[in-house]
Amino acid sequence: MDVGLGGYKAIQIERSGTSVRVAMTGKGLEPVRWRNGVLEALDQTLLPARLSYVRLRSLDEVCDAIKTMKVRGAPLIGVVGAYGLGLSLKNIRTNDLAEARRQLRKYADALIQTRPTGVNLRWAVERVFNSSSHAKTVSSLKDSLESEAEAILKGELESARKIGEFGAPLLEDGDTVLTHCNAGALATVGYGTALAVVRAAVEEGKEISVIATETRPLLQGSRLTAFELAHDGIPVRIICDSAAAQVLARGLVDKVLVGADRILKTGHVTNKIGTLPIALSAKFYGVPFYAAAPFSTLDFETDPSRVVIEERDQREVLYFKGARLGPRGVEALNPAFDITPPELVSGIVTDVGVAGPPLGESLGSLAGRVLMVSR
Repeated sequence: MDVGLGGYKAIQIERSGTSVRVAMTGKGLEPVRWRNGVLEALDQTLLPARLSYVRLRSLDEVCDAIKTMKVRGAPLIGVVGAYGLGLSLKNIRTNDLAEARRQLRKYADALIQTRPTGVNLRWAVERVFNSSSHAKTVSSLKDSLESEAEAILKGELESARKIGEFGAPLLEDGDTVLTHCNAGALATVGYGTALAVVRAAVEEGKEISVIATETRPLLQGSRLTAFELAHDGIPVRIICDSAAAQVLARGLVDKVLVGADRILKTGHVTNKIGTLPIALSAKFYGVPFYAAAPFSTLDFETDPSRVVIEERDQREVLYFKGARLGPRGVEALNPAFDITPPELVSGIVTDVGVAGPPLGESLGSLAGRVLMVSR
């Protein structure tokens, strides 16, 4: 399958026997590939100093890679989780199909719990699990699960392209975009979500520059976003997270554009911690604030008060490269996400269109369109 992606020239899904890889024939990054029953994912904890792949051969290794942020970014976690459920078949020791699916359900739940806030992981794992109902025997489960995982990977590539197409008109020639965390190729399987909009606008010939927050505590902005934008030749500058309000106040930003880990039917946007204060500042200074995500990131069931905000290890805040920053005996709070209410959101860019205020109505219309197409 070839997906034309402008400056990336093409992204191809290449199959050879039991191998599937995303081959970017332009200059893009390759975050994940499937080779002979082994999932290879770019270890994002080592970037930008080193490009190295971690080889994931089992469910436990997939869960660990997700928990430790070797793999991160909502769409990419979904793809890795999809393949991870297929790898869990190595743990199943029965010829009874019903019992195999019961065990598979247990493994699916374990995968979902590795990152409870983002919705793409649950969506992808449930989709792969449901595909197991097509299998007639335990031995045929493998083909069913791998085929569905590959379909999810292909779908994410196409979604990224469409997000770019729908979002590019929001950016004008000469715009400077402020972004937070990493919503680029490294957060997906290529091209990105928020950065897909930037890339598509650049490919249209627009001069776009980016200001990237460093994104404490794991520095996804300075390590990853700045890395891939510089890799693509798109002008980027890094700021401390606490400088965001100041650059907005100085009029240095034309648009704010972020990704999302979960978007509710009300338009509430769950994203990397630190997104909410940026949205508040953008509203105060009259700068449009947009979120970009595939439709699979939308959650039409959960109430905002019931979204689980992942609390990560205190050591991410208290230590840096093994050295303790805070005084001994002092604890840290480390919420990984926050929720931006719809009143602060100018629009949500998806792979099926752009939702504007009132977001609840607009998202409902997009959902209706998706439902009609799927019938």
